[in-house]
Amino acid sequence: MTPVTSWRLFRRMQDSVLAVAVLIYAVAVIHAWRVLPGAAGLKASRTLLFPGIFLTLSLAALLFVPVLRRLLSRHLWISYRTGFGQSVISVLAGVGLVAAVAGFIFWSVWAGSHGGKYPGGAFSGYAAGIGLLTAQAILVRRLERDPALRLQIEERREP
Repeated sequence: MTPVTSWRLFRRMQDSVLAVAVLIYAVAVIHAWRVLPGAAGLKASRTLLFPGIFLTLSLAALLFVPVLRRLLSRHLWISYRTGFGQSVISVLAGVGLVAAVAGFIFWSVWAGSHGGKYPGGAFSGYAAGIGLLTAQAILVRRLERDPALRLQIEERREP
């Protein structure tokens, strides 16, 4: 299969946004470990264990619950057909959204380090979002292998 450039760009955008989200999360965890009060066990449970559970639940639900998988697959296909993820502006919008949400984590860490609420919920929510982005990257490859869609991916005329 030789997908058209627009499909390759769309697939690459899914992977890029996921990679940026994971890197931001890793930096946020490292930062949280440096500045948050509490024992290592508390930090591990709030930044790694509970968020890992949310990531796993999000990913599993989106891949193994048929109605959710169909809805997300349909959303991905419509996004591709409308041109999202195929221009610099749309890729920057996707990465920008991930970065903006990451700003909430860093603000939550700052607040937690200054006597505010511990930022476990922010980490768990962001991890659930990473589960969604992972599911999207996986489903894009499944769409690519769908015989009916493969023809459209290969035959779509370039603008």
